Amino acid sequence: MAEGEKSLDGLELSQEWLEAADSRAELLRYLKEQVPQIFCLKNESSPQEEEELMQSRLLQPLECFLFGEDPQEGLEKLKQGSTSSQLCGRVFKEGETVYSCRDCAIDPTCVLCMDCFQDSVHKGHRYKMHASSGGGFCDCGDVEAWKIGPYCSKHDPGAATAMETDECTLEPELYERAEKLFRVLLQYVAEFLVWEENLELSAELQPQTKDNAFYCVLYNDEHHSYDHVIYTLQRSVNCDQAEAQTHTALIDKEGRRAVKRGTLRSCQQAKDLIRSNSEHISLQPLRVEILHAAVMAHQTFAVRLGIWFQKIIGFSVGFRQAFCQVALEPNTDGDQPCLISRLMLHDAKMYKGARKIVHELIFCSMLMETEFKRLFANEFTKHYLLLQKDFIHDDHERSISITALSVQIFTVPTLARQLIEEGNVIIVIVNTVMELLREHLDDNNRFFFLGYNSDKFSRIQVIFHDLRYILISKPSVWTEELRTQFIEGLKVFLGLLKSMQGMEEVKRQFGRHIAVEPEWEAGFSLQIQLRHILAMFQDWCSSDDEILLLAFNECQKVLMQCNNQPFHREATDYYMCKHILNVRPYKVSQEPVSIHLPISRLLAGLYVLLCRAGAIEHMDESFDYTQLAEHPLRCVVLAAQVSAEMWRRNGLSLVSQVYYYQDVKCRDEMYDKDILMLQIAASKMDPNHFLMLVLLRFELFDYFNGSCSSKDQDELIQWNRLTEEMLFLLIVIVGERYGPGISQVTKEDVTMREVIHLLCIEPMAHSSLVKGLPENESHETGLETVITKVATFKKPGVSGHGLYEVKKERLAEFNPFFYHYSRSQHSKAEESQKKRRTHESNDKALRPPLPPAFCAPFSSIVRLLSCDIIIHVLRRVLQRAAEDRSTHWTEAMIQRALHLIGQALLEEKTQLEASTDEEVTFDFSLKARRIGSEHGKSVFLLLSKVKAVPSLEAQKDMVKWVLQMFEIVKCLREKSSPSTSMSMETSRPEESVQDKEKAERKRKADAAKLHRQKIMAQMSAMQKNFIESNKMLYDNMPESGTQGERVTTTESCAMEERELWVAVGPNRGSTPPERELLTCILCQEEQEVVAQAQAMVLTACVQRSTVLTQCRGKIPTNRADGTGTSYPLFMPPELAVGTHTGSCGHVMHATCWQKYFEAVQNTTRNRLHAELIIDLENGEYLCPLCKSLCNTVVPLIPLEPLTFNYENAEIIGQHLTMPRWIQILSARIKGLKSITQENDCNTEGSSVDGNPGLCGEGQPDFRSILSYGVQEPRKFSDSIVEMLVVCATTVHRVGLQTAPNELCPRVPLMAWNTCAFTIQAIENILQEEHKPLFGSLQNRQLAGLKAIVQFSAAQRLKSSQAVIQRHFTDMLGVLLPVISRNNTPSLLEVDFFHLLVGLVLAIPSLYQEEAVELHPSAVSSAYNHLHILHLVTMAHMLQILLSSTDFPAVAVGEETEEARAAAELYTTVSQYTGRLIPGVSGSSVADRVKRGMGPFLRSAALFFNCLTGVHPPEELSGTAVNSEDQMEALCSYLALPSNLFQLFQEHRDPVTPLLQRWCGNPAITKALKSKLRYPRRRNRLIELPEDYSILLNQASHFQCPKSTDDERKHPTLCLFCGAMLCSQSSCCLSQLDGEDVGACTAHAATCGAGVGMFLRIRECEIVLMASKTRGSTYPAPYLDDYGETDPHLGRGNPLHLCPERYRKLNQLWQHHCILEEIARSLEVVNVMFAFEWQML
Repeated sequence: MAEGEKSLDGLELSQEWLEAADSRAELLRYLKEQVPQIFCLKNESSPQEEEELMQSRLLQPLECFLFGEDPQEGLEKLKQGSTSSQLCGRVFKEGETVYSCRDCAIDPTCVLCMDCFQDSVHKGHRYKMHASSGGGFCDCGDVEAWKIGPYCSKHDPGAATAMETDECTLEPELYERAEKLFRVLLQYVAEFLVWEENLELSAELQPQTKDNAFYCVLYNDEHHSYDHVIYTLQRSVNCDQAEAQTHTALIDKEGRRAVKRGTLRSCQQAKDLIRSNSEHISLQPLRVEILHAAVMAHQTFAVRLGIWFQKIIGFSVGFRQAFCQVALEPNTDGDQPCLISRLMLHDAKMYKGARKIVHELIFCSMLMETEFKRLFANEFTKHYLLLQKDFIHDDHERSISITALSVQIFTVPTLARQLIEEGNVIIVIVNTVMELLREHLDDNNRFFFLGYNSDKFSRIQVIFHDLRYILISKPSVWTEELRTQFIEGLKVFLGLLKSMQGMEEVKRQFGRHIAVEPEWEAGFSLQIQLRHILAMFQDWCSSDDEILLLAFNECQKVLMQCNNQPFHREATDYYMCKHILNVRPYKVSQEPVSIHLPISRLLAGLYVLLCRAGAIEHMDESFDYTQLAEHPLRCVVLAAQVSAEMWRRNGLSLVSQVYYYQDVKCRDEMYDKDILMLQIAASKMDPNHFLMLVLLRFELFDYFNGSCSSKDQDELIQWNRLTEEMLFLLIVIVGERYGPGISQVTKEDVTMREVIHLLCIEPMAHSSLVKGLPENESHETGLETVITKVATFKKPGVSGHGLYEVKKERLAEFNPFFYHYSRSQHSKAEESQKKRRTHESNDKALRPPLPPAFCAPFSSIVRLLSCDIIIHVLRRVLQRAAEDRSTHWTEAMIQRALHLIGQALLEEKTQLEASTDEEVTFDFSLKARRIGSEHGKSVFLLLSKVKAVPSLEAQKDMVKWVLQMFEIVKCLREKSSPSTSMSMETSRPEESVQDKEKAERKRKADAAKLHRQKIMAQMSAMQKNFIESNKMLYDNMPESGTQGERVTTTESCAMEERELWVAVGPNRGSTPPERELLTCILCQEEQEVVAQAQAMVLTACVQRSTVLTQCRGKIPTNRADGTGTSYPLFMPPELAVGTHTGSCGHVMHATCWQKYFEAVQNTTRNRLHAELIIDLENGEYLCPLCKSLCNTVVPLIPLEPLTFNYENAEIIGQHLTMPRWIQILSARIKGLKSITQENDCNTEGSSVDGNPGLCGEGQPDFRSILSYGVQEPRKFSDSIVEMLVVCATTVHRVGLQTAPNELCPRVPLMAWNTCAFTIQAIENILQEEHKPLFGSLQNRQLAGLKAIVQFSAAQRLKSSQAVIQRHFTDMLGVLLPVISRNNTPSLLEVDFFHLLVGLVLAIPSLYQEEAVELHPSAVSSAYNHLHILHLVTMAHMLQILLSSTDFPAVAVGEETEEARAAAELYTTVSQYTGRLIPGVSGSSVADRVKRGMGPFLRSAALFFNCLTGVHPPEELSGTAVNSEDQMEALCSYLALPSNLFQLFQEHRDPVTPLLQRWCGNPAITKALKSKLRYPRRRNRLIELPEDYSILLNQASHFQCPKSTDDERKHPTLCLFCGAMLCSQSSCCLSQLDGEDVGACTAHAATCGAGVGMFLRIRECEIVLMASKTRGSTYPAPYLDDYGETDPHLGRGNPLHLCPERYRKLNQLWQHHCILEEIARSLEVVNVMFAFEWQML
C-alpha cells in the first residue's frame, strides 16, 4: 500500500507542476526544499538510504511529470512503439579490450566492443585487439566506420522486422513535456557543475534560513602523490591513517571529497592548514574549496541527474532528440553559449566525477544522432582553441578531458569534409598549434625550443592527432568549396612548416667540446607527429590534378620566401675536367646548417606526384634546380661528416639527430625526400655540374682536382671517409629507383624490397620486420601482402619465435649498398651474404642488382654514370689503390667504386640490349677504356692493377665480374660474337677450376668419413672384447667384495639372474657394491662416497607442494602443539600438501659447501635487492654451478653391499609366518611400553640366550624378535651425521612451517614424509609423460631420489629410539587395531604409501636394547619388509574397494582365478560393511582394484629399489611393455603374487579378524562420504581456450566480488584451479600472517602452498609466484600466427594457444621447478626497484 501512496504522491506533484503557471519555478522550489534534506545532512546517512530517498522523493515525481502518468505504464507504451537503436554506443572503460578490423575499418580508430566483435563478420578477418585508454565508444552500426560488415548480428537492422527509421516517435505532448523538463533540469545541472567557489545560490534556490553548515572539499590533482595527500590530511583535519587513505582513494577516483564538515570558520582553518601543509611538499598547494552544505547537496544531485538523464535517453529516440535539442539550442541571452558548450568550456575546472558524467551524456545523446552530431561538431570546432588551451593548463590526463571527444567527430569522413567546408577546421587546428607554440618562435620566426616544458609540449603534440583524424579519408569527389577551403588550410599549414624550415641550426665546434648539449628532441617529436600528416596532405593533393598544381605552386612560393642558412659570399667559378660550375661557396663544416627542411621535402613529394599524374608539363619550368638541391645536399653532407667523425665536439645531440634523420620513424619525410630532391636536381641539371656541386659540398673538390695534399693522418682519414660517403650517395642517387613515380613500381614492390633487404641481414621474426618497416597513417606496413612472395616461415619450437627466411630466388635483388641500411646493418648483411655465397660455392662478388628503369622525367639521371667527372673520380680512386699508399685509400672506397662501375656497365648492357638501330649514347665502357689509357691509367686498365693488390683479396671476385661485364658490353657494342658464348668463355675456365675444387673437397670429406667409421668400429670391437674376457669381473662384483672368491658356474649364474629381480622378502637379490667416485664442484677434488669418510652432499631444495592434492584450495592447518590433524604422522589420502625435496644433482664436500654458504651469506647481505632472489633467513643459496635455488643439502650415503644368505632365510621363513610375526611384534611393543612405563626398571628375568621363538610355537615374549637375527648398526662419520641433522631440520622447518628445532619428535616423520611424497611426485611425472618407471629419470633426479631415500632411512640412527618406537606403534595401529589408540585414523583416512615408507624405515628401532645398539640382520629385514608390504597392500586394496562406487563393465569371459578371489573378497567386505552394490562381477572388482593399485605399486618399486639397490626387471625399463606385463613385473619385483587377491587367501587366518575390525571401524562410514577415488586424479593445469579472445571475453564480464564500481580491474586466472581473481586492486586485499597481500598471493597460499602460476589476462603474461616477496613474469603460452608471444597485447594480433608451450608450463609445475625458474629470471634481470609481488 505504501508503494501505491508514494507513486500517487509523485503523480499528484507532477499534476500540480503541470498545471502551475510557471512550472519551472515550481520544480525548482520543490528541489530547493527536498535536495538539502536528502543529501549532505549532518548525520551521514548510508548511500543506500540516500539512493532510496532520491528515487522516491525526487526522481519518481520527475518521471511522473515526464510521462504524465505512472512511469511503468508510460514506459510500456513507449516500448511498443519504438525500435532498438542500430548504434551500439557502448562507452569503454579504461583497460577494456577493444577490437579493430585491419581489413574493413576505415581507419584504426574504428573499434568494436567485445560483444559486438564476437557476433560480427570481423572475427574471421585480420583483427587487432588492444586495451582501451577509456572514453571511446563502440562503432558497431556506424556505416561510415566500416567498409563491410558495419553491424553485428545484434544491431543489424535487417534482422529487425520492417525496418523502422529512427524518427521521433513520441506523441507531441510527451515530447513537449520532455523538452520542458529537460530544459529546467539541464540548466540546473549546468549551473551546479560549473559552480565557482564564491558564487551565491540563485534566488529560486536560496533557502529561507541559511544555517552555518559548510564543507571543506579537497580536489584531485596530478602533482601530489597519494602519500602526500594522506600526510597532509593527517596533519590538517586530524583523521587517522585509515580514514585519510579512504579519503585519498575516493579523491583519486571521484575527483573530490568533502574532508570536513563544520562552521565556516572551522572549514576555513582546515583549508588554510591543508594548503600550507601541501605547499611545502610540492610547490603547488592542493586545491581546496569551502562550499555551503546546500550547494554541496545540489551538486551531488546534479551529478545523479546526469546518470538519470542517461537512463531516460536510453528509453527512446524521441527523448534523445529532445535532450539534444535542449542542450544545443542557442541561449536566449544571446551572448551566453548553449548549455552543452557551457559545460564543455568549463570542463577543465570540473572535477573527475562530474566530467565523466558530462562526457557520457554527450556520448549517449549527441554522438548517437547524425544531425545533432554535426551541430555538436560545429560547437566543438567553434570553441576548439579555448578547449585546447584549457587542456594544456589542466593537469588531468587526456582521456578525461573533453578534447578527447575529437576522435569521435573528426574521424567521420562526411563530418570532416563538412567541417572543412563550413568552419575550415584545418585552419582552426593549425592556428591553435601556432598560438600555443608562439612563445617558442625566435626573431626569424623559426622555432627554437631551448628550455621548453616537456609536459606542456607533449600536450600540444596531441593536437596533431586531430589534424590526422580530419585527413584520414581523402575525398573521392571534390566540391568547389572543399577545394578552396583545403588550399586555404594548406597555406596555413605551410606557415607552420615555414617556422620549422631551418630551425635549430647547428654549427661545427672547433677546438673545444660543446659546453651544453642543445635541445633537439622537441624538433624531432614535432617531425614524428607531422610525418603522417605530411603524407596525408600529399595523398589529398594527389587525388585531384588541379589541387596538386595549386599545392605545388604554393609550396614553391613559400620555399622561395624561406631565408634559412643563407649564403654569405658571391658566386664563383669552379673548374674540373674542362667543365665550369658557377655557384656560391658554402661549407657545411664551417657554416650553420639545419636538418629540418619540411618544405623542401614536401615539394619533392609533390613533384613526384606531378610526374605520376603526367601534369609535369603544365609546370612553370623557370626555377633553379641548384637552389632546390642546395639544402637537402647540405643535410646529406652533414650526415656524412658526422659519420666521418668531424663533428665529434658537437656532442651526442647531433649524433642523435642524424640517427633519427635516417631512422625508420622519420626517414620517409626526411632522408628519403632529400635523396628524392637530389634525384630531381640530377635529372634536370647537367650531370657534370651536378657532380661538381656534390664534390664541392662534400668539400672534396680540391682533393679530386689534385690541388691539395696533406700529411695529417686525421685529415686523410676524414677525406677517405667522405669519399666513401660521397661515392655511396652517387650509388644511391643512381640506383634507388623504387618509388612510384620515379620508376614503374607499386607500393607493394617497395615493401617487398625493404623486406628482402631486412631478411638478408638475418632471418627475422614478424615483429622485428614490422619494426624495420615504415608505418602508414593506419599503422599498417603492408608486410602481410608481400611476405609470402619473398620469404618462407619457420615455425618456433617450445621457446623462441617463428622466423622468416628470404627465398633463394629473391637474393638476386640484394643490393649491398641499400640506402636504408644503417652502418651495422650494412656490414652484417654483407657478411651474411658473402658467407652464404661461399657456402653455396659461388664467388664472393656482391653484384649490383638490375634496377627497374627510370620513368621519363627521371631518365636522364643515368647520364651521371657516363659523364666526364665520374670517370675522373673513379680513376682517382682506383689509381690511389693501384699505387697502394695505404693512407690514401680504403677498401670500402674501392668497394663502392666497383659497385658504381658495375651499375654503369649494367645500365649500358640494358640500353644496348633494348636498342634496335639507333646509336646508344650511354658510353661509359668506351670512356672507361679510352680516357687516360695513354698513361695506362684508364679505369679499365687500373682495374687489372687493383686486382693484383694483395690487401684487396676480398674484392678480387668483384673485380673479375666487372672485367667480365666490360667484355660482355664490348661484344654487345660490336655486335660481333653473340654475347652468350663470350660470357661462357670468360666464365668457363673459372667454373671448371671451381668444379675441380668442389670435387676435390668432396673426395676429402668422404675419405675422412670412412676413416672415422673405421676407427669407431675398431673401438666398439675392443670394448666388446674387453667385456667378454672380463665377464666375471662385470657379473660377480657384488660377491667378490664380501665373501672372497666364488666359483661361478652356469647354474649359480642363472640362479642369481632370477634372484636379482626381487627387492623384498627371502628371495631378494643382492646389493652389488658400487664404488662411487664423485668430484666436488667447488674444489674439483675427487672422493669416494664412504660411510666413514668426510661427507659429500647434494644441493637440494625443499618446498611445500600441492601438485598431487585431491582437494585443491584446502590446506590443513598445522597446529604447533601437535594436536589438530594427525599429519605429519599420517598423511591424509587427499595428499593436500606434501613436502617435496628436489636436487639439481651437483655434489660438494660438506666442508666446501659450508664455506661457500657462509660466503654467500656475507656477500649477499651487502648486495642490493638480493633478498628478492634468495631468502637468507631460510638458508637459501644458489647452486654454485647451475644457479638453481637450493635451501639445504642431502648427505650422500652409500648403499651397504649385501650378499643374501638364502639357506638361513629359508629356515627362518618356516617359523616366521605372518601370524607369528604379528604376535612377536605385539609382544615387543607391549614390552617396550612397559619398559618405558617402569621407567627403565631393571628387567633381568628373561635372557637373550634362550631361543624360545624358534623351538616350539610357544607364546612369544618381549625378546623373541631378536632371535631371528641381529647385527651391529652402521657407523657414520661425524660430518655425515652433522649433515643429516642439517637436512632433517630444513625438511621439518619448511614442511611444517615452524621454527627450526632438531629435537622435535616430528623431525623423523617429516624425513619419511618427504621421501614418500617425492617418490609419489616422480611416479606421477613418469606416468603423466608415459615414460617407463626405471631408466627414464634424468641423472640428477635419480641421484637426488637415492640420496633422499638413504637420508630418510638413516633418520632412526639420529633420533631418539623411544620416539621412533612410539611413531612405529602409532602407525602400525592403523593395520593392527589391537594396538591402536583412540585417535588412530581409520583405513580410509590414510595414504598407504606414506605409511609403508614410515613403517619400513621405523621398524629397526624395535631391535634396540637398553645398552646395546642393535639392528635387524638382512634376513630379519627382508621378512619385516615382506610382511609390512603384504599387510599395507591388503589394507590399500580394501581402501580401494571401500571407496569405489562405480565398477567398470568388463566383457564376461571365462571366470579366472583372480575374478573368483575378487568376488569372494567383495562379498566378505560387503557383509562386514553392509554396503552391497548388486550385480558387480568379480572381474570388474579385480579390474578396479588393479587399476587403483598401480600408483602404489609403482611408488613402492621405486622406494625399494633406492633402499636396497636391487636391479629391477627389464620389463619396467621398457616403454613398449603393456600394462599387464608391467603389473606382473611389478608384483614379482615386490614379492607379491601377480594375482593380488591371493594375499587374502594366503594370510586368511590373521587377516580375517583384521578385515572385520577394519571394516567395522565407525569412522569408516563417515570417511566413505569423501569423493576420493583410486587411482587418484592426476592434476594438470586447467584447460585453456584455443582462441585468446575467449579469455578476454571472460575477463571483460568478470565482476570483482568485493567491489561495485566499474574501475579498471586486472582479472587474473589461476592455472592450477581456474579461479578468476582480481589482482593488484585494493578492493581484494586480505591479511596473511598479519600482512596486507593481494588476491593472487592470498590465493596461492591456499591453492599452491605459496606457489602460484597465474595468467594475467589483459596483460597476456604468466606470473610465477613462490612466496609473498618473490615472483617473476613468464611468456604466456599464446602465440600469434607468426609464432610470437605478445606481452601486454602490444601488437594486438589474434593469439592462439600453443599446446607445446602449455605442456612445458605444466612440466615446470609438476617437476617443482617454479621456484628455480623465478630465481633464475631474477638473477638475470638485475632488479633495481623491488616489485611488490605480495600486492598482486
